[in-house]
Amino acid sequence: MLKLSEMKERDLIMAEYDSQWHEGEVLQVDRSDEKVLVQTSPDQEFWYEMKHIKAIPLDEAQLFILGFQKQANADGSVKYMKGAFRVLLHHPEDFNSFEMWYREDQRHIGQPIHVHDFQNKYAAMTKVTLAKGE
Repeated sequence: MLKLSEMKERDLIMAEYDSQWHEGEVLQVDRSDEKVLVQTSPDQEFWYEMKHIKAIPLDEAQLFILGFQKQANADGSVKYMKGAFRVLLHHPEDFNSFEMWYREDQRHIGQPIHVHDFQNKYAAMTKVTLAKGE
């Protein structure tokens, strides 16, 4: 289960409604009521308790949703780019260990992370919110 303290507006997560999970975007976080307002479709918004929220694992498909472009390198590594921000996988589709950098800020990620965590790291590094389709 995710922690409320990890949630930020525009984060991509999964929300459960009627025993079905739907991908959605966080619109608001109510820390006093410990609920998150999630939009799961253009006309569907609902407040969820944290027990009905789960993380989405970071993978190539999610990077494409977030607007990254892919470049296959001659050495077998794969680079994903969005503006000056880069993600480097030394082995294709291996998100267990990768590097990400923006200008002088370079980080090594040594375990799988989730999309919302990646979005939050991106925002910390660039000072820009990373959202779906932008």
